[in-house]
Amino acid sequence: MSGVWVFKNGVVRLVENPTVESLDGSGRQTSTTRRKVLVHTPTNEVMTSYAVLEQKLLELGWERYYDDPDLFQFHKPSTIHLISLPRDFIRFRSMHMFDIVVKNRKKFEVRDVM
Repeated sequence: MSGVWVFKNGVVRLVENPTVESLDGSGRQTSTTRRKVLVHTPTNEVMTSYAVLEQKLLELGWERYYDDPDLFQFHKPSTIHLISLPRDFIRFRSMHMFDIVVKNRKKFEVRDVM
């Protein structure tokens, strides 16, 4: 884990990216916000939706799981890997992107976008 630990009103919380989250907990973003995107490296295509991401993962041998209605999940039969993503693409964060990158070496990368 990296970030800044903030103590406020008797509560300690980790702010993972202080340039995105304000340290006072207001949730306002600063003007230096860097958004991250997941890119399929062989095609240089940005993953803009779960439909696009699902197509790429299926091509790589991942299978969709439908067990949990709150999650969008994929499993690769030849491994113990499981990718669990929030149901809503708006909640798709960099930690989910890096999980995909680690489990699909040289197929995806996370890039900063201004």
